[in-house]
Amino acid sequence: MNNLTIFDSQKKEKVVFEPIKEKDVKIYVCGPTVYDDSHLGHARSAIAFDLLHRVLIANNYNVTMTKNFTDIDDKIIKKMHQTGQSLEEITTKYINAYKNDMKILNILPNSLEPKATENLEIMIDMINDLMSKDIAYKISDGVYFDVSKDKDYGSLSNRASDENSIARVEGNQEKRNSSDFALWKFEKADDIAYESPFGKGRPGWHIECSAMINKHIAYKNEDYQIDIHGGGADLIFPHHENEAAQTRCSTKSNLAKYWMHNGFVNIDGEKMSKSLGNSFFLKDILKSYSGEVVRFYLLTAQYRANFNFNEEDLISSKKRLDKFYRVKKRVYGLGKSKINKDFEVSLLEALNDDLNSAKAISVIDEYINNANEVLDKEAKNKNFKKELVATFEYINEVLGIGFNDAYKYFQYGISKEDILNIEFLIEKRNEAKKNKDFELADKIRNDISKLDISIMDTPNGVVWEKL
Repeated sequence: MNNLTIFDSQKKEKVVFEPIKEKDVKIYVCGPTVYDDSHLGHARSAIAFDLLHRVLIANNYNVTMTKNFTDIDDKIIKKMHQTGQSLEEITTKYINAYKNDMKILNILPNSLEPKATENLEIMIDMINDLMSKDIAYKISDGVYFDVSKDKDYGSLSNRASDENSIARVEGNQEKRNSSDFALWKFEKADDIAYESPFGKGRPGWHIECSAMINKHIAYKNEDYQIDIHGGGADLIFPHHENEAAQTRCSTKSNLAKYWMHNGFVNIDGEKMSKSLGNSFFLKDILKSYSGEVVRFYLLTAQYRANFNFNEEDLISSKKRLDKFYRVKKRVYGLGKSKINKDFEVSLLEALNDDLNSAKAISVIDEYINNANEVLDKEAKNKNFKKELVATFEYINEVLGIGFNDAYKYFQYGISKEDILNIEFLIEKRNEAKKNKDFELADKIRNDISKLDISIMDTPNGVVWEKL
């Protein structure tokens, strides 16, 4: 079996993954700022790093997956002023909504989910340490990091500054360098503020990740604190560049051995952003399509590629998944045997090549086509059917798809009221058949088919699906 290779954003090339400790992998992925509902960008990043999590497990690694919640930020404070709600009310609401969305997308649970507001003390400690070394300094509006003190600043992004970055405060003549960024922002009117030795205020965005990694998951006395740091490509600069600088200067260790970043989501070819007004909220898509369909669609492109989201392609992608579930229906209710070994090797080979999910799905397509041919020719081949059940289970473990009941999958989008009505009619038909009233049973079957529902009598009882 091939070694796992990943694209390291710092080296700008694919490299063989070699963990710091033999079979343990520590990952930190930048999570959401919790002031609004999840959008497609959140889904893309979550699915990309969930795939990494699953592929590492498939390669027999023990994984510590950490994803933070930024629960203090300008956007959250703005939302407080708009709604009249407290910080805790807003952040609790959107953290719960995010977690629910992740469950719908079949994202594996994280090992740790630290919140910024619960880790202020360690951020203050790190800022104090940087100030004691004259790497951080205090001016009228906050405490800043002096980028000139870090000789490796810019080594991740190949950029030393960004004139348009929020990290640069236009016209602030007190800063030593225009690219210096805030570690602690002093209290302003209508602000949220916390006590600190250097003045009442709140942390800058970048310090939270460095401090939380150092506190919660870092290897001590190693060249690198963690194995992999991940996030969206938009975080490379300034966020990840600044994190790396803070950690280097405070701990004398590098933050991460490998850096991984997923591509952008474009809506009909246009980069998704709130300012363009084309940011698809996940909750709106989930009104029409299941989380599994969305997950499968986002996996059809390799994680580093920019993803052009459009409904036409989403529908085409769903048809590929439908085909998978039609084969799953053909082995409904059977036990499993052993997975097809050739398939396992081919699937993991594709995924070990920098999580090439597009290739992995092609491997699945080929397997499904072959399965249909075998089932058509050998309808009674129970050994093959049980192998299919085991293989489907493996696909779910490694790609996080195919986890639904084969019939319930085709029931998505039907209201609870209609489901109750269909099941009531099926029960009436069962009673009619039991009473040998086959005329009534046939009539009920016709009534059900008029609802665009197909029913099938199986050894496991009556199953049904939306046509």
